[in-house]
Amino acid sequence: MKTKHFLELEDVKKIAAAAEAEAIKNQWAVTIAICDDGGHLLWLQRLDGAAPVSAHIGPAKARTAALGRRESKVYEDIINGGRTAFLSAPTVDGLLEGGVPIVKDGQVIGAVGVSGVKSNEDAQIAKAGIAAIGL
Repeated sequence: MKTKHFLELEDVKKIAAAAEAEAIKNQWAVTIAICDDGGHLLWLQRLDGAAPVSAHIGPAKARTAALGRRESKVYEDIINGGRTAFLSAPTVDGLLEGGVPIVKDGQVIGAVGVSGVKSNEDAQIAKAGIAAIGL
């Protein structure tokens, strides 16, 4: 039997604080979402000025990264490469860059999804959050 790592509330708070700090440092109004390995939302934070729709897109990006076990950008690239049939994949709806899995010892334990600025900037914020827990 294997031991499974999981995100604790303290981890989630550290990720959220670091992601928020990265967004504020760059004056980016975004929504930050953190989910567990099953795509279940653990944290949602919409910074002042973030578009209301970002509160839907951020969690979708996080869920996609967690369930797919890879950055959501991979799916965006697949679709942009011409495989539009991938748009019909079930339960995967955050098909834009900005969802980043949280990986510990080779296992995905959750993901961060950010929405509100350019997609590569969303990913930058997510990665800054994950780095706060040493991953």
